[in-house]
Amino acid sequence: MATKLNEVSAAEMRAAMIDSQLRTNDVIDPAVIGAMGAIAREAYVPPAFTGVAYMDRAVPLGNGRTLNAPLVTGRLLVAAMLRPGMRVLLIGAATGYTAACLAQLGVQIHAVEEETGLLQMAKAATASGAIDWIEGPLAAGAPGKAPFDRIIIDGAIDALPQALADQLADGGRIVAATRDGAVTRLVQGVKTGTTVALRSFADMDVAPLPGFAAAKGFRF
Repeated sequence: MATKLNEVSAAEMRAAMIDSQLRTNDVIDPAVIGAMGAIAREAYVPPAFTGVAYMDRAVPLGNGRTLNAPLVTGRLLVAAMLRPGMRVLLIGAATGYTAACLAQLGVQIHAVEEETGLLQMAKAATASGAIDWIEGPLAAGAPGKAPFDRIIIDGAIDALPQALADQLADGGRIVAATRDGAVTRLVQGVKTGTTVALRSFADMDVAPLPGFAAAKGFRF
């Protein structure tokens, strides 16, 4: 049975999320805190999960997709080092929560999602007209609109496709999570020339994204 939140309880749960999950785990950037405190996260989860929208857990969205826990979103947004006016490519828009937070931060957002149902939910939940919604394969990005100052991959991947690295401006920053066996790590990197070297900065449970499996080596 779905649990509905009234405005007062939702506001209280957002405040608790910020104080107990974000501020205590290195998400202290005032802009990021302000953005996540302004967005009604419960609007971006299926009705059956509104009661747990602010808990420190991923929320299932169906078809193997999930909405990452709030702390994952917060850490990625802080690591991206965003400034108003930047051109940002968001990979894995899902239901639009991270895109909505980015809109609050004043960046130019190009949000890619390959599942039609999730994209429809994102458009319905997000009031901002500043988001360029793109339906297509996540790993392809949006090459026709590159280069981007920042790329945020909102999920765990096995490998970074060169096609996405090519869409990042020289000196631009990318944040994501990578899978190493059973462990997922938040990573960040800055593009220098044609290369992006990713380094980890936190071990965290992050939902995987489809289409980013590492190429298997040849076997003889």
